[in-house]
Amino acid sequence: MDYSASIHEVEDPTGASPWGNSPTASPQHNRPGFGNIDTTGVEPPPFRINTQTSNGFSQDPSLTEGFQRSGTETSTTGTDGDREESETQSVPVSGEATEPQSEQPSGPGAPEVAGQGQQHEQPGQTEESRRPPKPQYKLQAKVTGLERTGKKDPILRFDIHTNLPRFRTTQYRDVRRLHSEFVKLGEHLVGANPEALVPAVPPPVTSAGAGTDEDETRVKALMQRWFNYVCSSEVLMKDDEMILFVESDFGYSPLVKMKQPATGVRRKILKQFAPPPDDTPELAEARPTVKLFYLGSMDAGHKVDKMVKARRGLGLTESEYGVKLGTMHVQEPHPGLANAYRKLGKVVQTMGDYHAAQATAEATTIGDPFQYHSQDAFIVKETLTNRQILMREFIQAQEATRSKLNAADRLKAQSSVRREKVDEAIAALDEARNNETYLYNKTHNVTQNLVQERRKWFSRTATDLRMSIREYVLREIEAERRTLALLESVRPDIRGIDASGGLSRLGREAHPAIRRSSLAASQGPKGDSWSGVPRRSDANSRTVSSSFMGQLPEEGDGEEGAEVSSGRLGSSGAVGPKDEDDDDRVDARNAASRLATSTF
Repeated sequence: MDYSASIHEVEDPTGASPWGNSPTASPQHNRPGFGNIDTTGVEPPPFRINTQTSNGFSQDPSLTEGFQRSGTETSTTGTDGDREESETQSVPVSGEATEPQSEQPSGPGAPEVAGQGQQHEQPGQTEESRRPPKPQYKLQAKVTGLERTGKKDPILRFDIHTNLPRFRTTQYRDVRRLHSEFVKLGEHLVGANPEALVPAVPPPVTSAGAGTDEDETRVKALMQRWFNYVCSSEVLMKDDEMILFVESDFGYSPLVKMKQPATGVRRKILKQFAPPPDDTPELAEARPTVKLFYLGSMDAGHKVDKMVKARRGLGLTESEYGVKLGTMHVQEPHPGLANAYRKLGKVVQTMGDYHAAQATAEATTIGDPFQYHSQDAFIVKETLTNRQILMREFIQAQEATRSKLNAADRLKAQSSVRREKVDEAIAALDEARNNETYLYNKTHNVTQNLVQERRKWFSRTATDLRMSIREYVLREIEAERRTLALLESVRPDIRGIDASGGLSRLGREAHPAIRRSSLAASQGPKGDSWSGVPRRSDANSRTVSSSFMGQLPEEGDGEEGAEVSSGRLGSSGAVGPKDEDDDDRVDARNAASRLATSTF
């Protein structure tokens, strides 16, 4: 049997046996060899050209706003990444789109029409509609767990779903990687992709404390956010190390270690020079801004650390003071004052614990974000610095091409030239031109991608900082309200020290001879109920403290207590003089009013 026959040949099942004398020629369809070629007079391009790369930007040098090639440049060669991209995602040009084989008539007696693909073409059908849709590649990761063993490096568990063609399968369940392996991957992505802004890897532990539920929740959320940023980048998701990171069975280590363009002393020296001429003002202005943000966030993180240490010291001091204050009730003969000492000591000691918890909350909600964004801004600053170094190399390549061309011209002007020198000059000129073309393409791609990456980084950084500041403010309000409610709980014991109300009036005028302890909240919409001075008019828009006690009226207040100042005291009915609300006078009433208005 002849196995070399085409699989599309029509065979008559009722004809002669294939093992007998076969006919001289099998029936063939008039199919063109390379698709339906348009015969309208337009010649197809000689090469299959991919006019759009994976990042969505045109590669036409005439459309660029940045670096223009010098007049000595004649050759155009792409980078290795461009060649790979054109091989894997080449789009057929017009005239190569063919009809599926299943739609072609088959069998004996089928009509054979030349130009069959053109027969089905509609008059309104455009080239874009005939072109097959480009697949939308995606890489999704979901962090599912965090495992800690003492102080060792934590293990993160995650699932991967992708439709990238270079992965072995589409789903990976329960992939386990150490946090240090995430750091290695991040360092490789920064060095291997100068056209992308790689986010910094979050720390393995937060200020909430290792082993706590809040720490585990925050670490998982931060790593999930990092995964979302990396997997949403069309450049980073197609990196070869991402495949190795996911599919490696026994840990991960970068197969190719990429280094920065310039390191050590040379990098420091290059930073001292003025930046090269930049035709992209958006990126030229971005590096000074990012550097200021990096220094400012780092300084703010250090100040938050000092504030946290001071608040923790305050909490320890308050706890010690509360213990000593509580022991004073043993030697106090007055029963009311002894009870006040004991209750107030417990309250002050609890306040110390509240302040320690508040310090931890401050370090977690605002201290850690400042430190993380400082590291992230440093990576962005160094990436923009790498672009400037690449621009310097491109300018040096242009100068080298000019010098090689001038040397070739001088050699050409000579009367007698050795053939070896001519070959050497031509080879040097070609090498310089190829290097210039490579650097031009690389600089052009880096500039185009970084313009989009800069906008995304500014947007996501502003969003993350707003969320952190909002959470910090809410935690601070919660801590202050908890402290105020704690102090409200000890107020009846302070007022019940003696029959006259204890310390409730603090030397105010016209206080009654006998006054019971009130259960009303001291802070209200109209001001401090202890002072009798109404709240300032500009404090109406402030948030009023939510009290845990009922809004009971003070003893001696009339029915119009909400409208009339609480200066009308008891049965005496005496109202203080009009100048009692003078802000400049220093007395107990004015001090209580200031404390009331400054609480919230």
